[in-house]
Amino acid sequence: MDRQTSKGRNSKNPARNWKTPVVTNPALTIRPPPPGQGKRGEQGYLAYLLRQAQAATRLTMERALGTLGVTPPQFVVLTMLRAYPGLSGADLARVALLTPQTVGVIIRNLERDGAIRKTPHPVHGRVLQWTLTKRGTALLEKCRRHAHAVDRRLADGLSPKAELIVRRWLSKIATDLQDS
Repeated sequence: MDRQTSKGRNSKNPARNWKTPVVTNPALTIRPPPPGQGKRGEQGYLAYLLRQAQAATRLTMERALGTLGVTPPQFVVLTMLRAYPGLSGADLARVALLTPQTVGVIIRNLERDGAIRKTPHPVHGRVLQWTLTKRGTALLEKCRRHAHAVDRRLADGLSPKAELIVRRWLSKIATDLQDS
């Protein structure tokens, strides 16, 4: 027979101290709808729907780029260095929407793999500028093929006009909310 403490807890079996909910009728358990339905669909908050879409897109991109051994944040850094060669780590963090710490890890890994190289800034010698190497450019091209396939899936079913509206809307959100 188990002893009870003065507070009613079981002193010999701490696991019994937790109260577990009892489900008397599993048919009454509420299950959330799948993405695209109910509050996870057109009835949902815009911010949640953007978050849900971003999470699905990121997972799809992780799977696509994972075959190349590249993460989505690494892909973003490579992309930004192609578009804006010579960025510093701090500048990369800003344009890639990543923390400086994350970019620091990404830079170390990409440099170790020979995808990027650093050069000192011509005026501010303590600032390092990063550029793609030939190896990094080749890796980025492979990544871009996978990313374009994901983009095509995202735009599937949209007319060119509807796609333009979505692009403008997403750009406007980023611009408008950045200023707040």
